[in-house]
Amino acid sequence: MVVQVCIGSSCHLKGSYEIVKLLEAALKEHNLEDRVTLSGSFCMGKCNREGVTVGVDNEIFTGITPQGFADFFGTHILSKLR
Repeated sequence: MVVQVCIGSSCHLKGSYEIVKLLEAALKEHNLEDRVTLSGSFCMGKCNREGVTVGVDNEIFTGITPQGFADFFGTHILSKLR
């Protein structure tokens, strides 16, 4: 699985660094570092007023915030790897 976090200027200002840190911690907690490639990406063209844009394989999700991270991770990453 490939997970790309937008690190373009808009998402950077909305907290992409924090989302990257949350992803790193969640992948480590669930021992998934060898099954997920985590990378940064510049603008994915899906800027949203709130949150960060994250790509998971061929799907793009917008509005990812620290508050909604656990739901996003469980639904779109963890459930697909079990």
